[in-house]
Amino acid sequence: MTEAILGDSADRSVDPSSDPVLTPAERPSVRHPLRILALANQKGGVGKTTTAINLGTALAAIGEDVLVLDLDPQGNASTGLGIDRARRQVSTYDVMTGEASLAEAVIPTAVPRLSIAPSTMDLLGLEMELATLPDRAHRLRGVLKDIAQAKGLERISYVLIDCPPSLNLLTINALAAADAVLVPLQCEFFALEGLSQLLRTVEQVRGALNPKLTIQGIVLTMFDPRNNLSAQVVADVRGFMGDKVYETVIPRNVRISEAPSHGKPALLYDLKCAGSQAYLRLASEVIQREGRVPAAA
Repeated sequence: MTEAILGDSADRSVDPSSDPVLTPAERPSVRHPLRILALANQKGGVGKTTTAINLGTALAAIGEDVLVLDLDPQGNASTGLGIDRARRQVSTYDVMTGEASLAEAVIPTAVPRLSIAPSTMDLLGLEMELATLPDRAHRLRGVLKDIAQAKGLERISYVLIDCPPSLNLLTINALAAADAVLVPLQCEFFALEGLSQLLRTVEQVRGALNPKLTIQGIVLTMFDPRNNLSAQVVADVRGFMGDKVYETVIPRNVRISEAPSHGKPALLYDLKCAGSQAYLRLASEVIQREGRVPAAA
């Protein structure tokens, strides 16, 4: 499948500014280069969209300007950030087909400094529409290459691409456009099997489409300390991937699961819950890894 694709080439009643932890941090005096991270895993139900939403919120909370780019036809990232379907008049489908600019698709969220380019079910037909185009794997790269000059988007410091749970043309576009891949990995038995397949795809994309692509890190999600299997998976993944695995582990948490039904990130729904605090630590670790700023205390 991957080889074929590679081919020849919100509820706004909540005021987040009222919470001191979510008050936008002071802008750094030096602007950092834009970083594009693809959140990818071909397995569904691993916390990929949840990580995109809450990592984006946490990065915004500690002072970054973040754009979540929803590339999943299910549109769960859009829903989880409070963007109902009636507001998705311009979507990532329109952007990928060239019918609209990225700036036209971007919608601000209830979180200061966090915006989203929403998706619709139209993305399901995109692969067929682009199949005969020579630049089919580079459509997203073309969209993002001039983002720093786009009106209203010039302050974006992170783009987080929420990929669909499959290794299709949408995911290949995300990997071809990204600087690095962030891999959410559920603490369950088949985790390493799925990770191996994704790593092979990353190597193929690096060789054929995007030589600069790296693995930014692997975040272990849905960790249950009462479950011996979860602890074993953590040990196995760390043994297999070493320091590519973030120190932060995202726990299985009811409040994280409840938040999307309210159209809010967990950090707005319940800042003090274990899951929200874990995502704040993860955001700090992501920035520290990139050598941006020291990790938050």
